[in-house]
Amino acid sequence: MIRSIKLYLRTVGFVGLLRTASAALRRSTTLITVKRPEIEHPFQLRSPSSDVATYKHIFRRREYEFDCEVEPQTILDAGANSGLASIYFANRYPNARIIAVEPEQANYELLVKNVAPYPQVIPVRAALWNRNETIELVDPGLGEWGYMTRAASDPEITAPLLQEVEGITVDQLMQRYQLSSIDLMKLNVEGAEREIFEDCGGWIDRVHAVVVKMHDRLKPGCQSSVSDGTSRFDREWVQAGSLCMSRGAHLSRGPSFS
Repeated sequence: MIRSIKLYLRTVGFVGLLRTASAALRRSTTLITVKRPEIEHPFQLRSPSSDVATYKHIFRRREYEFDCEVEPQTILDAGANSGLASIYFANRYPNARIIAVEPEQANYELLVKNVAPYPQVIPVRAALWNRNETIELVDPGLGEWGYMTRAASDPEITAPLLQEVEGITVDQLMQRYQLSSIDLMKLNVEGAEREIFEDCGGWIDRVHAVVVKMHDRLKPGCQSSVSDGTSRFDREWVQAGSLCMSRGAHLSRGPSFS
C-alpha cells in the first residue's frame, strides 16, 4: 500500500493523489493531465489504473530507450493501450511514422486523444493476429493493460468476453498503410505474440528490430513461437523485461541498461 501511494504521488502529485483516492472510493477513475519536460505535449492518465504503472515503465524505467545507429523511420506499436509508448517514440524519433494498434475501445479512445498532437502517429483499432478475421477480446482481470485476444472458437482462454475486434496480420497492416518495412516493432499483446509469430514468413524479413513482452505465463508457447519466427535476427538481449532482437546496428541496448 505504501509503495502504491508513493508511486501515485510521484506520478500525479498530491492533488492528483487526492483525486485518485476520491475516484477509488467511487470505484471509478479520473483523468489526470501529466507534463514532462522531454515530452512536447501533455497527456492524460486514468487514475487509479494500470496507466500509472505503464507510465513508470516507459518514462521512469526508460523501457524503450535504445541506441540506434539507424534511426527508425517506421514504428509499429502493437498493444498501444492509451498511447504512452507511441508518445515516447514520437518525441524520441520525431521523423518516424508510428502505427499504434489497440483493440480495446476505452483504451483506443484515450489513445486517440493522447496522440492527437502528433500527426505522425496513426491510431488503429484492431488486434495483431495470424489471420484477418473477427476475433474476441477478453478480460482476465489484469487491468486495462491485460486484455487478451482469442479466436472465436478457441476454448483455451476462458476469461469473460469483452468485445469483438478486428484481427489483422502484420502483412495486411503493412499493405493497408503502405509500409515497405518496419524499423521497430514493439509488441505488448498479452500472449498474442504466439499467434503473430506462428506464420510470419511473409513479413518478418521486412522487420529490422523487434521488442516484445513475453507472456508464456498467460499462454504457453509464446517463447518458442517468437524464437522460431525471429531466428534470422543476429542480435538479442533482454531490456527492462522485454526481449529485444535486431538486425545489425538497427537497435542495441540502451545506455541506462549497460
